[in-house]
Amino acid sequence: MDIMQESLELHRKLNGKIEIKNKVKLNDMHDMTLAYTPGVAKACLTIKENPEEVYQLTSKRNTVAVISDGTAVLGLGDIGPLAAIPVMEGKCALFKRFANVDAIPIVLNTKDVDELVETIYRLSPSFGGINLEDISAPRCFEVERRLKELCDIPVFHDDQHGTAIVCGAALLNALKVVNKKLSQVHIVINGAGSAGIAITKFLKELGAKHITVCDRFGIIVKGDPQLNGAQAEIAQFTNRNKIKGNLIDAMKGADVFIGVSAGNIVTESMVSSMNQDAIVFPMANPIPEISRELALKAGARVVGTGASNLPNQINNSLIFPGLFRGALDSRVTQITTRMEIAACKALASIVKKTELSELYIIPSIFNPKVVKKVSKAVMNASSQ
Repeated sequence: MDIMQESLELHRKLNGKIEIKNKVKLNDMHDMTLAYTPGVAKACLTIKENPEEVYQLTSKRNTVAVISDGTAVLGLGDIGPLAAIPVMEGKCALFKRFANVDAIPIVLNTKDVDELVETIYRLSPSFGGINLEDISAPRCFEVERRLKELCDIPVFHDDQHGTAIVCGAALLNALKVVNKKLSQVHIVINGAGSAGIAITKFLKELGAKHITVCDRFGIIVKGDPQLNGAQAEIAQFTNRNKIKGNLIDAMKGADVFIGVSAGNIVTESMVSSMNQDAIVFPMANPIPEISRELALKAGARVVGTGASNLPNQINNSLIFPGLFRGALDSRVTQITTRMEIAACKALASIVKKTELSELYIIPSIFNPKVVKKVSKAVMNASSQ
């Protein structure tokens, strides 16, 4: 049985991957009066008098909503809200397993930005944080921006920032392996959707100075009328030499390739045209832009993908559990760039210099240090 069929059988057998369990026993009427009426009225009135008590008297302090409209699910595209539920449940299972965060999957039957923002905002009092998931670009940028302005709890679009943080950590360590500096290398990012835009912005914050971004229509150039708002924004600081052309042109002489686009669009000759000791991160799901084997054969020195069965898996799961653990515990209302950079450097630091190699630039999610270090870094950054 292949992995897809095995996974389907697991879902069918369990009827989903998560459940809700009570913290209290309900064995007799006394238990009922404490957990429910009439005793519960005291907790209600206490919160009414002092709303901050909600964090002590309810599960809000440890509960995150994982919310999607089903328009950009994995590499499957717009498959709709119902079909997105298995992914949202999986995300919730990871939250609980790795950071003991209680997460609730919510899918919304609308693609309208105004309706998404209003619905999520009206749901937000029940939660300590909002994890936006699998909402297509460019709508996702507007949804997140507006929710951050409205909500008094952290709002985080994992496809954007989670991907960017993990990619940044992997790149920092890969550069140590090849003995190159972030400020000097030429980076090519293919895919200018939610992940590609976020990676571009984040690497700039980390100190990258030479970034070229490509999309389906070719290299992004400032002033191109076909750019959307988010693409026009990154065009202000990328492709400084105003190179025109396609991905083949962009990759010539590049030191780093990061792919968040589509499978099998990078050839061996394209990798061979890069600089010596090239770093290649083909992260498209489920099929990467180029296979690890072909990238290495073509001359890449360090390769990282999104696959769990290969070395150097670059996956959001390394960040979102610890990041939300730290945000919830520090009771921040926003997840800032400072926190994201701190989380990135904390993740990268888990791999010691003596351990770094072409085959090991990023730790496994099963490394117990991951959530601990990331959450601590977020908490420390929140107090600065």
